[in-house]
Amino acid sequence: MSVQELTIGVLGGTGAQGRGLAYRWAKAGLSVLIGSRDAARAESSAAELRAATGSDTVAGADNAGVAARSDVVVVAVPWDAHAATLEPLRAELAGKIVVDCVNPLGFDKQGPFRLDVPEGSAAEQAAALLPESRVTASFHHVSAVLLADGDVEKVDTDVLVLGDDREATDLVRELAERIPGVRGIYGGRLRNAGQVEAFTANLIAINRRYKAHAGIRITDV
Repeated sequence: MSVQELTIGVLGGTGAQGRGLAYRWAKAGLSVLIGSRDAARAESSAAELRAATGSDTVAGADNAGVAARSDVVVVAVPWDAHAATLEPLRAELAGKIVVDCVNPLGFDKQGPFRLDVPEGSAAEQAAALLPESRVTASFHHVSAVLLADGDVEKVDTDVLVLGDDREATDLVRELAERIPGVRGIYGGRLRNAGQVEAFTANLIAINRRYKAHAGIRITDV
């Protein structure tokens, strides 16, 4: 099935990253559901996105409702809410493609740094909590600022997609490429998600030093 026919749910869709992704997919004509712990807050964000994009294919609901009604679910919640958000949704997310874009990072006076995750990565934690779902990892390195800026016509970056299910990673790559300027690149098995998540700390440091919104590009592909 084509991405164009699917409903894309975004858990954490009221946050910067989730909202930016939802904005781009709504502009591309995809059906998008905004999820939040608070259904009213989710619908308020959805209304803002409908107005910003001119699309009537955006709606809001609580996280459980979004998980149940979506074909593909993007996890864009803060790291400290990751397990608590996913654990109760095991039944709703069974059999579905789950795209984890959460970066387990800490911050101190020296800047961002990688946090240790017992499972190895946020994506592997998601796979452990959702054993009946098709978990992938992606969208870690896309600037939320650029995604949400309507004056930015193309987002100049590659998006790495990791996972153990080839059909699922291919579909997520297609989803990435619905954002103008973005190219989806297969980045390896889910067990390699840890270093991809951690690299976000390096990108934050780069962006602070150079006052940029840098992403990544993969050469010779």
